[in-house]
Amino acid sequence: MNNYIQLTEREEELMRLFWQHGPMFVRELHALLPEPRPHVNTIATFVRILEQKGMLAHESFGHNHRFYPVVSAAEHSRSALRSVVDRYFDNSLRGAISALISEERLTDEEVRELIEMVQRPNDKD
Repeated sequence: MNNYIQLTEREEELMRLFWQHGPMFVRELHALLPEPRPHVNTIATFVRILEQKGMLAHESFGHNHRFYPVVSAAEHSRSALRSVVDRYFDNSLRGAISALISEERLTDEEVRELIEMVQRPNDKD
């Protein structure tokens, strides 16, 4: 079963900033956003939602909280990919890759590289 955490576009944007910059206070996060920035309270609300979803946690410094990601970008990407394969390709990686090939989203060189990866012995041992 896939534990994919669905994020809104704004939540993804904020998570990308946490993944790039590491732990931050809400005001630091707010300062990284492009103009026109939403109000800092709006960003604080999104951060609390991300914490409720299990994407962020915080450490307290007096009355201030510094937030940090508890799910890495790579973990989230893998989970999102599993979710897409499960939902749209009936849990078939072959179906997903076939769709990418038929849509010409993979070059011949990329297909060759994938074949080589599959044929290589598993180096996890």
